[in-house]
Amino acid sequence: MDLSVVIPIYNEEANIHALYHRLRGVLAPMQVAYELIFINDGSRDRSLELIRELAAHDPQVRYADFSRNFGHQIAVTAGLDVSGGEAVVIIDADLQDPPELIPALYAKLQEGYEVVYAKRRTRQGESAAKLLTAKLFYRLLASITHISIPVDTGDFRIVSRKVVAALRQMPEQNKFIRGQISWIGYRQTYLEYDRAERAGGATGYTYSKMIRLALDGITGFSDAPLKAATLSGFLVSGVAFLVMLYTLYARFISGDYQPGWASLMISILFLGGVQLIAVGIIGEYIARLSANVRQRPLYIISDTNVGGVHPPPHAAPTPPASLIRSPHES
Repeated sequence: MDLSVVIPIYNEEANIHALYHRLRGVLAPMQVAYELIFINDGSRDRSLELIRELAAHDPQVRYADFSRNFGHQIAVTAGLDVSGGEAVVIIDADLQDPPELIPALYAKLQEGYEVVYAKRRTRQGESAAKLLTAKLFYRLLASITHISIPVDTGDFRIVSRKVVAALRQMPEQNKFIRGQISWIGYRQTYLEYDRAERAGGATGYTYSKMIRLALDGITGFSDAPLKAATLSGFLVSGVAFLVMLYTLYARFISGDYQPGWASLMISILFLGGVQLIAVGIIGEYIARLSANVRQRPLYIISDTNVGGVHPPPHAAPTPPASLIRSPHES
C-alpha cells in the first residue's frame, strides 16, 4: 500500500459522497495503491450507512465504527493505527481542506521529508471570534511550549510510515496529534492553501471542545501554567507581606488606623482567587495523569472491514466484532 487517507467522521452524511468522489478523482491519476479509511466516531446520522454502501462497491474503502463518540483526535489515532500505507494523509470530511492538495503533499513527501503539513493562508466562512481565538491559541501555544508547533495549521497533513510508528509509541489519553508530530521531529515542511467554507452540515467542534483541545495541547506540551501558578504565589505572598508591614506600621507607629472590613475582604478574596486558580491548574495536570494511569483503551471498535484487526492478547474478553486497543500497545 502506497497511500492511506484517514478520514474521521462525525455526523457528516451531507459531505461523504462529495468527499469520496473528489478523493477518487484526485487519487486515481496518481497511479498509487491507496486506501480510504473512514473512522465513524459515534455519528448519529446516516454516516455509517453511507460508508458501508461505499465499502460494498469499492474495495479500497475501509471503515471502523466506534462503539460511541471518543473524539476527533482519538478517531485520527485509530485511523493511523489501522492504516497500511507507506504514507498517510489526515483529512477532515467537511471539505474545508481540499483533497486536490494531496498530490502536492505526496510529491513534497517524496523529496525526503517525513511530514508535510498544510498551512492555512486564509480561512473562509468562519466568524471573527473563531478566527481571533484560533490565532491567539496557536501563538500562545508556540510561545509557551518547548517544541516548535506550526501556527495556523490543523491536522490536514501527510506523514510517513516512520512517523506513524513513532505516534503509536505515544500512549497518552489526551491526544493532540499536531503537537505530537512536532515533538517527534524528523524533516518537516509545509504547503500553503486557502481554506474553504464547510461544504455541508454543522461542525462538531463546539467552543467547549475547542477549549478542551486547547487544554490538551497546553498541558501536554508545556509546564508554563504550573510555573505561572508558582510565580503568582510568590507575587501574592510578596504583596501580602508588604500589606502586613503597612498594617503593623499604621497600628503601632503612625496611629493612622481605621478598623474596617473592606481591606480585609479584598485581601481574602484576592488570595482565595489566586489559590483556586493554582489548584485548578494543578488539577488539570493530575486529571491527565490519572487518565493515563488507569490505562483504559483509547477506543473500542464495534465493527470494521479492515483485515487483520484483532483485539490485543491482554485485552479483556469482548464480543467477537469488537476491538479494544490498549493505549500502551505499540
